[in-house]
Amino acid sequence: MQAKSVARGVWFALIFVLGSCAEGTGVGQKGFQQQYAVARDALERGLYVRATEHYSELIPKSGPLAPRLKLEYSHALLRAGKFSDASAHAGALAASLHGTGRSAALSVHGTAEHELGLAAMAVGDRTAARQHFLKATAALGEMLANDPELDPLGAMAGRKSSMDTTLKTL
Repeated sequence: MQAKSVARGVWFALIFVLGSCAEGTGVGQKGFQQQYAVARDALERGLYVRATEHYSELIPKSGPLAPRLKLEYSHALLRAGKFSDASAHAGALAASLHGTGRSAALSVHGTAEHELGLAAMAVGDRTAARQHFLKATAALGEMLANDPELDPLGAMAGRKSSMDTTLKTL
């Protein structure tokens, strides 16, 4: 249940950031638009592996839309359960952005790190779990401090609170 609410929170963050991106940025070729529509449709329909494949083809030719597509790609990786890749891509994206875009990337990065921490806990690796949880709480803490409106349902705050409690026992 918590995973669904967290995913919903990340999705709202993505919608907020992506919805505010300007259209008509010069990449408007019909072929690119059609390819983007296929990638976005796959993401929205839950075909995450397919979405990642399409986004990875689009990103190199996305020009000024690259941050937007990289964020969607990172989100697709997260939803596909490729947490290490999602963390790496979203973390790199966050490092290159400022403002709300950075916060949206941090929400994906923090969520992926949390999932990696949970996986480490499941196999008894408390050291790795602690490292992942620390990265996750830092990312989510910054996102919540700078752009709390990206967490309208409180899913990210709940995730962070859960990790803060867990970290006290590790």
